[in-house]
Amino acid sequence: MPIAFSKYHGLGNNFILIDNRHQAEPLLSQAEAIEWCDRNFGIGADGVIFLLPDTNSQESGQGNGHVMRIFNSDGSEPEMCGNGVRCLAKFMQDLEIKPIAADPTNGQPNPHYKLQTGAGLIGLQLDADGQITVDMGEPHLLAKEIPTTLVDAEEKAIAIDLEVAGQTWQVTTVSMGNPHCITFIDDVAKIDLAAIGPQFEHHSAFPQRINTEFIQVRDRNYVKMLVWERGAGATLACGTGACAVVVAGVLNNVCDRQCTVNLPGGDLRIHWSETTNHVMMTGPAVKVFTGLQADGIN
Repeated sequence: MPIAFSKYHGLGNNFILIDNRHQAEPLLSQAEAIEWCDRNFGIGADGVIFLLPDTNSQESGQGNGHVMRIFNSDGSEPEMCGNGVRCLAKFMQDLEIKPIAADPTNGQPNPHYKLQTGAGLIGLQLDADGQITVDMGEPHLLAKEIPTTLVDAEEKAIAIDLEVAGQTWQVTTVSMGNPHCITFIDDVAKIDLAAIGPQFEHHSAFPQRINTEFIQVRDRNYVKMLVWERGAGATLACGTGACAVVVAGVLNNVCDRQCTVNLPGGDLRIHWSETTNHVMMTGPAVKVFTGLQADGIN
């Protein structure tokens, strides 16, 4: 049977979205997701996102009764994806899934969704200007939470020297439900991302591989970012990465808690709340096209 899909992008980070609410398991295998993501022989995407049912959260009143799962273009399954979850919120709107009503008295000025992800329950606010604000939750900083062997398990890896490709890089690690390694440099234009990115991703210090962000600080509330994503390679944007960058910037005293992160695909606005410790991410999500894939499943 043909499978209906929609393609969306968040700042050029692009995904195939599948309405998978009628069954608990993804309609595609990881091998099929690789084929669909192929930019020459498939639809072309950085990953495939499935909107699945979650009767447990629906019955408990936590969330809208939906789960997000994602397969990267290499078939791996990350815990979460910041740009992808914004695309999923827009997809849910287009499917006419009713959001939770706004409740200004409870800190919810706009309609919103709540989704279960591999990184936990995520809140998605549908802003009046069409942007989507995502409550990305609290960052995790202990080495065991990344995970990384750069420091002892109960320590934080902040401004630690790491040898990669014959060069010493000063890195900070942050988990936003998925692992990130951030390094601050003078000029992102000088980075050969295709050469250096895989060497960070597969470094022995990161037993579950790593997403890597190369950051040029323009001022305390504006930074430029290049990213090499675990399982996807060079992408135009990474939402969890942008959140991790601002956390790392604050920890290294190079940026403020409210900061714009400029990526090749555009800007994300990030706020790491000193009150709640939650990281909020605001950015767009855009539908590109819809279609039917005839040969996705045998």
